[in-house]
Amino acid sequence: MTKQCRSRVNIDLLRAPRLAYTRRSPNDKMSPHSLSAASVFVMRHLSLVLHSLIHHSSFLLLIFLPALQAADNISVLGSKPRWSVLEHYQETITRDDFARVIQSIYCTHGFAPDLIEINEKSARLMMNRSAQEFFTLRFAANDTERKPVPRLWRPAKSLPAARPGKPLSGLKVALDPGHLGGTWAKMEERWFQFGDSQPVQEGDLALRVARLLGLRLRQLGANVSFVRNNNEPITAKRPDDFRELARKILIKNGVPQPRADVLDPNDPEKEQTIRWQSEILFYRYSEIRRRAALVNFKLHPDLVLCLHLNAEGWGDPNSPTLTDANHFHLLVNGSYLAEELEFDDERFEMIRRLLSRAYDEELPLADTIAAAMAGETSLPPYEYPTTNSTTKVGSSGYVYARNLLATRIYRCPVVYCEPYVMNSKDAFARIQAGDYEGTRNVNGTERKSIFREYADSVVDGLIDYYSKARCSRDR
Repeated sequence: MTKQCRSRVNIDLLRAPRLAYTRRSPNDKMSPHSLSAASVFVMRHLSLVLHSLIHHSSFLLLIFLPALQAADNISVLGSKPRWSVLEHYQETITRDDFARVIQSIYCTHGFAPDLIEINEKSARLMMNRSAQEFFTLRFAANDTERKPVPRLWRPAKSLPAARPGKPLSGLKVALDPGHLGGTWAKMEERWFQFGDSQPVQEGDLALRVARLLGLRLRQLGANVSFVRNNNEPITAKRPDDFRELARKILIKNGVPQPRADVLDPNDPEKEQTIRWQSEILFYRYSEIRRRAALVNFKLHPDLVLCLHLNAEGWGDPNSPTLTDANHFHLLVNGSYLAEELEFDDERFEMIRRLLSRAYDEELPLADTIAAAMAGETSLPPYEYPTTNSTTKVGSSGYVYARNLLATRIYRCPVVYCEPYVMNSKDAFARIQAGDYEGTRNVNGTERKSIFREYADSVVDGLIDYYSKARCSRDR
């Protein structure tokens, strides 16, 4: 979702620690680093904090690696990058393609020349500024001499021929319903309730869509897995596991004696409490990084669909504001900010993603899903109020590039869906109507349930994209 609520940010569960931040609105979809100077300062000091805390952790699947050296410039709960992995991508891309993609997709806001230096035959990539260590990526001389791109996911054109009546056969799809829902929804600030109506919890809504979508995709031949299939976290950690780290973050950010708990939900300084910070570390950072471990080391999908619903600022969740605005957009990875590229792990993850050619698959797929969704919902595209952290990409008018944690660290194409404004008058009425087969009269119009409309539009987009890609290959 986007816009205000724990500063309701149109989020992927992946925003930055709530330090002394101002409240934000849901459509302000933050990456972990579209932050104030103070928050960037804190994150640059996290490697020092993590050194003492992570060393003793038993957390599984690479979420906490061995202690980081103080010189490493690592993002929140990130791990030291293994630059040697990029040796597998030597001579898999030409200079012209590398320069075009990095300038038009990933670094649309520019980058420091000492971080990425593009020469005639190679690129010099900063590994560690303090140590002045660099990685040299050699370019292919031309397209005919390009070496194969190593990857575990398969582009559409590499899939086996579809079986009769099964247009998605052979496709491995992982469904990632956003947030958590259930008893965690209030902590996440993905919850509101209008009068005596049923509470609206984004995590629950996204999971309902995912289950409907998974059923349809399996009927069409796809191999479907769920990154989350209930209302419990994937991570084994809980907020209390991060209390000491949260305390140190606050001290580093100029709060010498941080309070332990939030005593009043309306307290303007609650973001400076250990409880608030530890919750963020739990449900935004630890949870998403654990999901990434599942995607990257166990599921190995050809595609991840991150399923969210959007929102406008609703104010008091117990007496929310309903709005006339309703819209949708989709996100793919890209549009890194200069300050995000300062983190060694983010810079490495961006380069690895670029070299894997995920963008060549996810952008046309996102455009195709957007076209199907526009036809199904008749909703207009969301327009970000600023282009500071986003870049509109593709041809549909609905797709943006943005550096969100899930879209960056899931090592395959990722399409991040943000349809509907949950607290719009229309979407709210449809959510309250629940799920049902066929059509019903809602707000004076015969329509599908909002959950099936969402799922059907994604299915239609997938069928269109993969059918055309396979046909073009077989010609």
